[in-house]
Amino acid sequence: VSAAADPQHLHIPFPSPYQRLSQRMLDISGDRGVLKDVIREGAGELVAPDASVLVKYSGYLEHMDKPFDSNCFRKTPRLMKLGEDITLWGMELGLLSMRRGELARFLFKPTYAYGTLGCPPLIPPNTTVLFEIELLDFLDSAESDKFCALSAEQQGQFPLQKVLKVAATEREFGNYLFRQNRFYDAKVRYKRALLLLHRRTAPPEEQHLVETARLLVLLNLSFTYLKLERPTMALRYGEQALIIDRKNAKALFRCGQVKPLFSTDCRKIS
Repeated sequence: VSAAADPQHLHIPFPSPYQRLSQRMLDISGDRGVLKDVIREGAGELVAPDASVLVKYSGYLEHMDKPFDSNCFRKTPRLMKLGEDITLWGMELGLLSMRRGELARFLFKPTYAYGTLGCPPLIPPNTTVLFEIELLDFLDSAESDKFCALSAEQQGQFPLQKVLKVAATEREFGNYLFRQNRFYDAKVRYKRALLLLHRRTAPPEEQHLVETARLLVLLNLSFTYLKLERPTMALRYGEQALIIDRKNAKALFRCGQVKPLFSTDCRKIS
């Protein structure tokens, strides 16, 4: 019997680390092109198809300990919109399977990653890559964007809860932008929320819901205009907040912060 035909002399390759890992991962693409292993469970709803996501991620090549791509060094990760800011098809599919707080490991085959050409010089051709992704949060702006594009008359046909939900989404976007020190962009989102709430009339038994939502936006706008060094506008929105709640501690504090700025400006003029 020849050596080639002898089973003891047949060369059976050992599976690679990614091949071994793939054996215990969940197929979420249906063709084993995107495989998933949950490290830590999340909670709540799945990521919406048109959402903007806040994630930490690191991408690895097989047999390499250091990531070829990562945003974990950033103190505040950038908000990324699905279908626009995320270019890897595999990452988008993976995110759509995740919930807030979830940490997961994914394997992306070349079709769902960098394709047959790769991405020289970092990514060789036909390369399977591993990504560890943590979903910190996501905001679904598709519904909000569509609603804000409607006329005031069309918006008025929707129930109050819809308006409150859209206004809350706009305020959440503003809060995220504020935390990134993008104060002008935050102001735009807060003003969109305030316009929705100003347009809406509610029956007396539900008016307190509108006023509560409006108060939060006014306080945010007052603080944002302080950051933009526009004390007149900061005071205006602070005083509007006090009309809703004359004992509101934050509104009183904001107005107290603003008034010394007027005297400073007067001294500069004189």
